[in-house]
Amino acid sequence: MKIFNLESNLDRIGVTASTLCAIHCATVPLLLTLLPLYGMEFLANEAFEICMILLSVFLGAWSLGRSYIKAHGKPLPIILLIIGFGLIAMGHFSGISAIEPILIPLGGLVIAAAHMVNIRLIKNCHHKEAPQAGRDC
Repeated sequence: MKIFNLESNLDRIGVTASTLCAIHCATVPLLLTLLPLYGMEFLANEAFEICMILLSVFLGAWSLGRSYIKAHGKPLPIILLIIGFGLIAMGHFSGISAIEPILIPLGGLVIAAAHMVNIRLIKNCHHKEAPQAGRDC
């Protein structure tokens, strides 16, 4: 049960972080001109965005990797995580400004979905009686 609580909490943090990232990436282009008025120009800073991406990569890999190994053994959340970060990378580093506000929020939402799928898989594992410590759900 301890693994479930830790993994569930990590996934909830991951859902929140990914959703906030998606909101951030969708709204910053629209609010870019107003940010200095409110002292929030750091939100449009390239270094801040890279730090948010790296934090999400670390959190997602740690949370979903632990769940895959210790709980359910299903690859779907990890596949969604990779797709989400692929979308973010394409949007952020492609240099095509027209697709950036579409791909980056979409990637953040896919990562949030990966964490939500992971939460569901962990819950399903712990509701079933599995012979090998929840591994064969």
